[in-house]
Amino acid sequence: MHQGACHCGAVRLTLPSTPEVATACNCSLCRRSGGPWVYFPLGTVKIEGHPECTTEYIWGDRTLRNIRCRTCGVVTHWEPMDPVACPRQGINLGNFDPALIAAVRVRRFDGAETWTFVDE
Repeated sequence: MHQGACHCGAVRLTLPSTPEVATACNCSLCRRSGGPWVYFPLGTVKIEGHPECTTEYIWGDRTLRNIRCRTCGVVTHWEPMDPVACPRQGINLGNFDPALIAAVRVRRFDGAETWTFVDE
């Protein structure tokens, strides 16, 4: 199990398994909030300090709730607005040990224009 946290430690995340692939997206939000992102079935990542220590930002097509720490402002994860339509959540891998990030294959995703992966 891998444990991570926002900068101040108010929001703590525990992954259920080691991710094999992460996504680095260049959309207007992801390029600002960091990443890379890993995805797990909704409810499988243990998140402590949420919702009491977090706030959300909803934008665009209003399908995702972007979550950040109320204290330090670090983006920790996103959740779907409709868990039936999207039963997964995205976790900001930047909140974990750099060795974990280095061990995961990171795919580049063009979320700004083509909405496709730009690597092989």
